[in-house]
Amino acid sequence: MIQRRHLLVCGTFLLSLLLYVDRTCISTAKDAITDELGLSNQQWAWVLAAFAFGYALFQTPGGALADRLGGRVVLTAVVTLWSIFTGLTAVAFNFLSLLVTRFLFGAGEAGAFPGMARVVYSWIPIKERGLVKGINFSGSRVGAALAMPAIASLIAAAGWKGTFVILMGVGFLWSAIWWCWFRDEPADHSGVSKAELDHILATRQAPSVRDTTPVVTPRAAVLFGSRNLWLMMVQYFGSNFTFFFSLSWLYPYVKGKYDLTAVDAGFYAMVPLLGGALGNVVSGGLVDWLYRGGRVHLSRKLPAIIGFTLAAVGMVMSIDQATAFGAVAWLTVAIFGADMTLSPSWSFCIDIGDRNAGAVSGTMNMAGNLGSAITALAFAYLPESSRGNVAFFYTASALSIIGIVCWLLADGSRKLGEARA
Repeated sequence: MIQRRHLLVCGTFLLSLLLYVDRTCISTAKDAITDELGLSNQQWAWVLAAFAFGYALFQTPGGALADRLGGRVVLTAVVTLWSIFTGLTAVAFNFLSLLVTRFLFGAGEAGAFPGMARVVYSWIPIKERGLVKGINFSGSRVGAALAMPAIASLIAAAGWKGTFVILMGVGFLWSAIWWCWFRDEPADHSGVSKAELDHILATRQAPSVRDTTPVVTPRAAVLFGSRNLWLMMVQYFGSNFTFFFSLSWLYPYVKGKYDLTAVDAGFYAMVPLLGGALGNVVSGGLVDWLYRGGRVHLSRKLPAIIGFTLAAVGMVMSIDQATAFGAVAWLTVAIFGADMTLSPSWSFCIDIGDRNAGAVSGTMNMAGNLGSAITALAFAYLPESSRGNVAFFYTASALSIIGIVCWLLADGSRKLGEARA
């Protein structure tokens, strides 16, 4: 018999996949949109950044809502909302309208991963969380990877506007299925067996599902007074700075630098994203393996430190490659490494946040997506040399080194709001 929590993981995997298909679609459609609307490279950078700013600013509110209202309401609402703005992208008629639409699209997506973090807290035993978070994030990378060549073909067949409308309909379908199937507590789901329910309640390190104590959203002073949370925010900024390149500028970068066709560029651009998917699963498995072996704090630190090391090396080594194959190979190492940091980061936030896991992880993700916004602008505005965008790649590498330092200083034994001994 299939365990209901495993079906839940399938549902969140598909949500993550859809989220990144919708997010990546605009990068693949860059040439069609900029030609029709007459946008410059700098204006396009602001369109990409507008999404990231909207996504970042609504992370903490989205996570707090998930803590209070539960993943059923919040995830249904956010997918419906972002799907609406996906469709409205098709009616953008100039730079300003596209900028506003993409900002609101980002705001609509903001509650997705914090909402999933709260779902994981309620449904997934702590010893399984690392792999579950890795699987969830691998869905986003698979979605983005598939989007590169698939969306290029769909745009050729249906036009860029038709493509966004189709994706809106897919989002509506996921929302309807989730609302009908999911329940915030496993005890309220008719398909959960007594054996599975007992296992979840005994191993999730959460209050009893019958505990009626209301969730109280932590004050800003508590959130931002946490040294651990600041360390997570800084390292996640660096992680997203590297990863967001693969969603925003990688496709046009390899297409232009190595003179590739649209479809060939799509296939090259999907490889680092598949590397990221693998990095998430490998890291998630390593997190759980170390945790089961009793090395609780190392289970968070070691995968992240390995990941940032690979990201730092991969970004620098990609700079002077003579072929698209060489550049993409090293960028795949970098994205694999950057994505190794995700499962430990979110697991760490669930550890220290407990019932405020949504707010804590949302705040970390807010900082990370400010990194995404800076990536979109930095690649367009950092000075270029005869070797290309060298400053951007060295900046990404330096941020990864800072991420390693953050993990060396982090202390997962100290919960949110606890004073240092």
